[in-house]
Amino acid sequence: MAYATTRRASQSTSDQCDHTGIIDRRGFLSDAGLGFGGIALASMLGNDLCAAPSPHFPAKAKHVIYLHMIGAPSHLDLFAEKPELVKRHNEPCPPEITKDRDFAFIGKTSTLAGSPWKFSRHGDCGHTMSELWQHLGSVADDIAFVHSLHTDEINHAPAQMFLHSGFGRGGRPSFGSWVSYGLGSENSDLPGYVVMLSGPAGGAGTSMWSPGFLPSVYQGIQFRSQGDPVLFLSNPQGRSKDQRREVLDALGELNQQQFIATGDPEIQTRISQYEMSFRMQASVPELMSIAGETSETLELYGAEPGKASFANNCLLARRLVQRGVRLIELYDSDWDHHGGIETRLPEKCKQTDRPIAALIKDLKRHGLLDQTLIIWGSEFGRTPLNQGGTKGDGLNGRDHHKDAFTCWMAGGGIK
Repeated sequence: MAYATTRRASQSTSDQCDHTGIIDRRGFLSDAGLGFGGIALASMLGNDLCAAPSPHFPAKAKHVIYLHMIGAPSHLDLFAEKPELVKRHNEPCPPEITKDRDFAFIGKTSTLAGSPWKFSRHGDCGHTMSELWQHLGSVADDIAFVHSLHTDEINHAPAQMFLHSGFGRGGRPSFGSWVSYGLGSENSDLPGYVVMLSGPAGGAGTSMWSPGFLPSVYQGIQFRSQGDPVLFLSNPQGRSKDQRREVLDALGELNQQQFIATGDPEIQTRISQYEMSFRMQASVPELMSIAGETSETLELYGAEPGKASFANNCLLARRLVQRGVRLIELYDSDWDHHGGIETRLPEKCKQTDRPIAALIKDLKRHGLLDQTLIIWGSEFGRTPLNQGGTKGDGLNGRDHHKDAFTCWMAGGGIK
């Protein structure tokens, strides 16, 4: 584009120019071989002649584990201590606080709501955390907090898609798909982008790990910690592995003929997915079996072999990192506390606190924390206002707040 623009500008300054030489953007990219696929290929092959200079500070992270709490936990009750808000609990909200702000459910005349939980400082760094975190404080010195996040979306599904793709509606690739597209996996027997879920169904679902307009081979692959690790991966009943291989070979020949005839890239995607599934029949069952972990490790996470839980998923995330998977997303749902927050939030923290702290400790003792970036976050925050009625000084719930929320990071060179 810049090349074409420069040529047009130079031609306009000379009456002697031959205007038949103008080249448009599409033609330039095509002739120069610099389409997106060419750029990505050059990057992956390490084309030194065309490569940009090395970064001043070399990247440390080789893997990412993103812990997404579906529903938006209250940062005000977990990490963002607000003593003044506690002092003014149940006071009418000053109008300047809500001016020009939109909320999903509550009105602008709600009362201020301080946190009912105590906060304390942890580690040499002095990070402030709520008493709801009984284990996370033990790794406080490995964590960096970001308290200044904000988003454009006020409802869950659009905000979740916005966080993952930069767009509040479907159709765009998730960041995991971009990582898979650009870097692939270090293990040819496993996908580069793996997703695991815990808790009841909720949120934007598969849109959060969708490849959008990229080929479907770059979508996140959902693994399960209970039952078949990957749906439809096992051989049909009564069919052996050798018979499955014969079927795949025949399908591969048919698909290749179709690709030659049509040139449809999704056919190549289908071929590679079939082959990956066949290889995963051997690699995934061993990977997903945590029964071989030491009793000390299982106790550290609070994991139980054969059960579906966030704790099991955290342990599996470490095993995926050890096997070269670049991006792992763990989704945990039921954090949408418009009501009953005084009982529901402690329960969710109890389910996730210990496994998260264990994941950081376990990666560190395996020498993997410096090359693995762990991110904890959600789609938005919660209001400093009470939603619904309460008795006495209690807190019922908090509404969506797109203008302020918290995430934290650990590992990957983060300080």
